[in-house]
Amino acid sequence: MIDQELQYLPHEKTPTSMDSDEEKGDRTPTDAFDAFDDPNLDPKEHFTSEEDESPYPEVRSAVANTDDFDMPVATLRAWVIGLAWAIIVPGLNQFFHFRLPSVSIGGIVAQLLSFPIGRAAAAWLPDVAIFGVKLNPGPFTVKEHVLITIMATVSSGWAYASDIIAVQRIYYNQRYNFSYQWFVVMSTQLIGFSIGGVARRFLVAPPSMIWPANLVTCTLFNTLHSQKYAGIGTHGGISRERFFVYWLLASFIWYFFPGYLFQALSYFSWVTWIRPEDTTISQLFGVVHGMGMSLVTFDWSQITTFLGSPLATPWWAEANIFAGFVVFFWILTPILHFTNTWFGEYMPISSRKSYDNTFHVYNVTRILTPESTLDIDAYHKYSPLFLSTTFALSYGISFASISATLVHTFIHFRKQLWAQARRSVDEQPDVHARLMAKYPQVPEWWYLCIFLSMFTLGIISIEVWPTGMPVWAFVLALFIAFIYVIPVGMIQAVTNLQISLNVVTEFIIGYMLPGHPIAMMMFKTWGFITMSQALSFVSDFKLGHYMKIPPRPMFWCQIVATVVSGTVQLGVQAWMFTNIPDMCNPKQKDGFVCPGTEVFGTASIIWGVIGPALQFSKGQTYYPLLFFFLLGAITPVIFWALSKKWPNSFVKYINVPVLLAGTHSIPPASAINYVPWAGVGFFFQFYVRRRHFSWWMKYNYVLSAALDTGLAISILVIFFALQYPKNGAIGADNIQSWWGNTVPFVGADGMGTPIRTLAPGETFGPSTW
Repeated sequence: MIDQELQYLPHEKTPTSMDSDEEKGDRTPTDAFDAFDDPNLDPKEHFTSEEDESPYPEVRSAVANTDDFDMPVATLRAWVIGLAWAIIVPGLNQFFHFRLPSVSIGGIVAQLLSFPIGRAAAAWLPDVAIFGVKLNPGPFTVKEHVLITIMATVSSGWAYASDIIAVQRIYYNQRYNFSYQWFVVMSTQLIGFSIGGVARRFLVAPPSMIWPANLVTCTLFNTLHSQKYAGIGTHGGISRERFFVYWLLASFIWYFFPGYLFQALSYFSWVTWIRPEDTTISQLFGVVHGMGMSLVTFDWSQITTFLGSPLATPWWAEANIFAGFVVFFWILTPILHFTNTWFGEYMPISSRKSYDNTFHVYNVTRILTPESTLDIDAYHKYSPLFLSTTFALSYGISFASISATLVHTFIHFRKQLWAQARRSVDEQPDVHARLMAKYPQVPEWWYLCIFLSMFTLGIISIEVWPTGMPVWAFVLALFIAFIYVIPVGMIQAVTNLQISLNVVTEFIIGYMLPGHPIAMMMFKTWGFITMSQALSFVSDFKLGHYMKIPPRPMFWCQIVATVVSGTVQLGVQAWMFTNIPDMCNPKQKDGFVCPGTEVFGTASIIWGVIGPALQFSKGQTYYPLLFFFLLGAITPVIFWALSKKWPNSFVKYINVPVLLAGTHSIPPASAINYVPWAGVGFFFQFYVRRRHFSWWMKYNYVLSAALDTGLAISILVIFFALQYPKNGAIGADNIQSWWGNTVPFVGADGMGTPIRTLAPGETFGPSTW
């Protein structure tokens, strides 16, 4: 039965061999949770004892607990539409990655547009077969839709490794052939998938690994396809479909105000408007270079850009993130800054730029030799590198989160990991895993083949071409990714927050191979992106797990889409550098100034050329930040001991890695991003969920999907209709220049004026370095 109005009812199971009475007697719905104290599971509230229901209300509200095993999935039309998106979306995003202002086409756009395209294909394609494959197998199904969306989103952003190639061309005048570029991109993108395949046993099958962001996606699929199921709730009122349309339109229309007509509603730093030249006020209440203590924004994009939707993240995780923000950026940062620690008063309190001792942006070209290595004499004649207070503190917090993640995982998850390692797929105490066990699983040797082939491409790319990266460094980068993928994945699966390895990989290779910027970039990419790609693979597999997509078609659609998208992105990048004049020049007339590549290139010099030894070693300005490694290792043990002493107190909800890593977006984020995000999260994920649970079950994730969708469409319309044409000159003399669009960016906050200013010829910082 294939029907767009497929009914997903509470206990209407498809019988399988796994449903025998004997097997039922051996399982309980809480088996998976005995191993650790799960903060997402509240057995006293909204818990169902039914075997065929998830004990998590979040999952019940978004995911069906039945499956139609005969529903078409990997159809010819699904592959054609999916591969078309795998070409269009990554290609456009790669193109706009090099432009300022930029726009990113997210997976939600492809998810929405694929629905009418699929319905049209089902209505118009002839009912014929090509080589035995049906061109039109019937109505467009939700499983086809999921497969198409995964192909569109698996590599929807730009390929991270493509910035290595761009930096080599721009900064180091290295232009290697397409084989080198393809080997590097494929290796960095696909090795993570093989590692993710190993991790799926721990991060996909267990019901406690809920992956909150996927629940919003599942809700949108079910809303579009009008599927009904137990989790839809008993609350009356309008249908979820109509609710979704109303809020989508409201979100679409409203964003024209903070996004284009009245940007002060987005950057609502109202305190600085009263005294715009007061540096202290601008440091505390400004949004551009301040702490954003004005607290208010009327822009959904400001609320969601850095931390995702507050309607998807569990409240206890949001509380941890907000607590970390208060401790480190409302208490510690002002203390450090206004006591001039690290010479912070000579710079803005919050900025992602690096400065020299005359408060100019650090000119890395002054310390480079013609071979792009460090000229130590020039460095001593020029200046050490200085960071704003929030930027420096963010490095310390990154160090702490890395050590805290390993300690936290060992303390809280070691029993669950051991239990899960011995449990097969059909033994999972979860209805979704048992339904998925009917499908043939992906053999382990498939992942091994992907790993060996991509490992070989990686070795070839660093050995055949002069990258300066030894094989042992390549192996070490992969080892770091492998060690962290399960700890970071488990935290992301329950909190919706991924802890980044970006800084720590730069730190390690900067000490081990100083003076090798290309090797630094490659090490960071294989260490950081390998883990990130692995978790992206796992997250998509969990989406397929929820939507009952057979694992083997899931595997192949991800692999094929990644190869296609990576190849397209390299082709787009090569075309741009060949055909666009003055590419990556700050004065490029069409805005192709390559802002992301500039940041990537500067990081290669700071960490690869200067190196952390001249910034963090004993005697250097930022040496105290190394003690954050120790802080991150000790703190989880302290809170674990406190939770054992007071097991029913709030202490059991304190998650140190989340508390630390939740502030990773500062700078450029500020209180204007964190406080409204936490406020919205408290209202919906705590108050509404507890007081109006039936409304929350029916509408919460629909509202999140509608707001995100309306925002995404509005951003695209504004960009392509009003900002991209005529090089952004539309409205330059009226809308763009009126007070409501300029006031957030002027004054001491907009200029980044520090509290202490220098006289001509004066410097700050140490006298020797």
